[in-house]
Amino acid sequence: MGITPMNHEEHEEVEGTPERPRLSVFRSNKHLSVQVIDDTNMHTLASASTLQKTIFEEFNYTSGPTIEVAKRVGEIIAKSCIEKGIKKVAFDRGGYPYHGRVQALADAAREHGLEF
Repeated sequence: MGITPMNHEEHEEVEGTPERPRLSVFRSNKHLSVQVIDDTNMHTLASASTLQKTIFEEFNYTSGPTIEVAKRVGEIIAKSCIEKGIKKVAFDRGGYPYHGRVQALADAAREHGLEF
């Protein structure tokens, strides 16, 4: 008998290209951040986060980002990408379930013009 990793799910790694960069989501209990990354050139093309002063001041939350905050972050990242000529991205949920804040962020980004 060999040692096997417990509850380790195999997953496919999402990779961003210059034509279709990766939209990477990071979620913590207190903050939410998104980056649009070109993995071939190792370059961040756009980002949005609840740590940014404009978003943090707009929503006065103490217990952590809500679905409304996630929608606003999705809207900001979509507008930032479209200003830079990025319309198609590969969505990387970072291992988080596609539910709640992650889903709200993705839906808002789609509504504001990003394709994935």
